[in-house]
Amino acid sequence: MEYIVEKIGMSRTVSVPSIPVTLLKVVEAKVCEVDENKRAIVAYPRGKRINKAIMGQQKKYNLSSEYNRFATLTVPNSEPGDLDTAPLKEAKVVKSTFFSKGRGFSGVMKRWNFAGGPSSHGSRFHRRVGSIGMCEWPGRVQPGQKMPGHYGNTKNTVKNEVISFDPESGILVVKGSVAGANGSLGRVRIVK
Repeated sequence: MEYIVEKIGMSRTVSVPSIPVTLLKVVEAKVCEVDENKRAIVAYPRGKRINKAIMGQQKKYNLSSEYNRFATLTVPNSEPGDLDTAPLKEAKVVKSTFFSKGRGFSGVMKRWNFAGGPSSHGSRFHRRVGSIGMCEWPGRVQPGQKMPGHYGNTKNTVKNEVISFDPESGILVVKGSVAGANGSLGRVRIVK
């Protein structure tokens, strides 16, 4: 079973020893259509952006204008309606999938933890890459060479133990951390 969740932030438990936890809010969603494999098209609210394609989907499934995002998930429901969150009460372990924070174009020291050169006067090698090539053979830069470039904004999945789930507020508390900024959307899949 999968759910769309919003990361609220991190906290810790009051018990001794205290455990670092992440708070995830299960997004209120509507199941629009379910196939025989329990795969479903799910609509959920996110922002105000809307276009004609989204308007067509809202009209097809008879949804209000607030439901303006659609996803395909494995759901416990067997027919359209509100997404059933009951399986989260018995869940012990979940896999959380989020996009990590994007850091834009970064140099090798930030992106790959290169040491760089001496920072004193007279050096002309401070925060640069250094030599990247080989000798005469193969005479080219090998694929996968660590160089400056886009860093972050990658899909990360981690396994988390479920501490608690409150069905009234829809807050899922998982042990440890998950990737992404506070307020970002991700998916949670029940493993056991």
